[in-house]
Amino acid sequence: MRSIVLALASVSVLAGAALAQTPPAGVPADATVHFTIDATRDARPISRHIYGINQSIEGVWSGATMTRCGGNRWTAFNWVNNASNAGSDWQFQNDNLLGGSDVPGGALVKSLANASDHHAGILLTIPMAGYVSADINPPGDVRHSGANYLQTRFRPELPAKNAPFTLAPDPAAPAVYQDEFVNWIKTKYPYGTSDAQRPIWFLLDNEPDLWSETHAEVHPKPVTYEELTRLSRQYAAAIKAVEPDALVFGPVSYGWNGFVSLQNAPDANGRDFLEFYLTQMAAAEKQSGKRLLDVLDVHWYPEAQGGGKRIIESGTDPALIAARLAAPRSLWDPNYVEKSWITDSSTKGPIRLLPRLMDKISRCYPGTKLSISEYNYGGGNDISGAIAEADVLGIFGRDGVFCANEWPMSGGEPFIAGALNMYRNYDGKSAAFGDTTVYAQTSDVEGTSIYAAVDSTDKERLVLIAINKRDKSVHVDLAIDHFNTAGPAAVFHLAGNSPKPAPADAINIPSIGNATFDLPARSVSTIVMRAGPS
Repeated sequence: MRSIVLALASVSVLAGAALAQTPPAGVPADATVHFTIDATRDARPISRHIYGINQSIEGVWSGATMTRCGGNRWTAFNWVNNASNAGSDWQFQNDNLLGGSDVPGGALVKSLANASDHHAGILLTIPMAGYVSADINPPGDVRHSGANYLQTRFRPELPAKNAPFTLAPDPAAPAVYQDEFVNWIKTKYPYGTSDAQRPIWFLLDNEPDLWSETHAEVHPKPVTYEELTRLSRQYAAAIKAVEPDALVFGPVSYGWNGFVSLQNAPDANGRDFLEFYLTQMAAAEKQSGKRLLDVLDVHWYPEAQGGGKRIIESGTDPALIAARLAAPRSLWDPNYVEKSWITDSSTKGPIRLLPRLMDKISRCYPGTKLSISEYNYGGGNDISGAIAEADVLGIFGRDGVFCANEWPMSGGEPFIAGALNMYRNYDGKSAAFGDTTVYAQTSDVEGTSIYAAVDSTDKERLVLIAINKRDKSVHVDLAIDHFNTAGPAAVFHLAGNSPKPAPADAINIPSIGNATFDLPARSVSTIVMRAGPS
């Protein structure tokens, strides 16, 4: 393993990196890179909920803080009998792939237990497309079941029952009610709104902008601005009427064209969809007297290209890897323009996704939080994927994202899991990055990234995540303000062909001051410092 060689004189660290500062010009690859930390400047909490995944929390993912029951499978999920429809993912077939037998809510029990056992939160999907699966057989496209297949193979689903609830509804009842489902959750899992580490929150369906493609069996026509905001108001109100303290996430949009036009909705008329949506939900709060939408939720699968391929595709072509390593900058950097159809045809310049979305929130519905319940930067089996994921998690924490769930796209994605562990379990004993972001800046934004955090409950601990995107080691000069450090600093690397964080030689810090060290080529490093005498 490669160790970091440090010669420290004076170290001091800052708190809270500001949203999207203009970075200095990049430096030559063979020059010294300067990291600047200040442990008292711009300090703010890092949301615990950004370290989420869209699968069970276990094994290499055990450090995750959120999971999710979401995706195409849940749009036509019937909580009463656990039937669902695969949509375009597999022949528009009704089946029991989600499991759970025919016990109400059975398909969710394992996921809820898994989240609870790991002191993690969970996002649950509330269907809104109008119909849920009534059965699990016969196989094949339900649309071939006769002209009246919606009546024979599905049940209407409605936001509110307007009648007493039961925990065991009749599967043959004429409709399925989503507020009754929320009541089932509230009754069975009462900690969902009282335990900050085990919250249970609700998503307003999944990628409704694509319903006419992914779920043409129940919603063949493109969704409109009017329809989706109306449904969002109705279903959110039904959720809040049963569980007023649960957070509601929407619109769970699939991607860029959904953000700007609801996938070319018939009534778009040139209006930005997310701005329209936020404005309508703000108006709904004024009308109802209570907030209905708590979190703006979107999905983000970068469109950035390298070597003729999208970065989320498999491959180790140097141009593809270079594009993947640079792509996280589109989350914030006003000086970076990726190669994609978005920058060519829509933004005509930098994407700056997080500031862009937060600006919409600020103007249209202040106080709304931001979530990205699906994302992936590719490279799950390569160090480039680990570097991109570590960069993304650092940006999410620094720039105020409330909740995020990575979506595994290729097997176990061990390197992406390794990146998560650099924040949540770098020592194999559940040691984690701090809970309060602090100012951290690099002089070489093209080749490196630096994130810093302190702990609200341990003021004498400072943790750095240092990222080297270059294909050779870089020499770093570190300056830390307002944090006096002395003694050994623990170091862990994620580099090379291993997806597992590995300990490196401890750094001996003889006095407070500046430090110099080398970062291994293409690596993520976690550096843990303790305060010394002031």
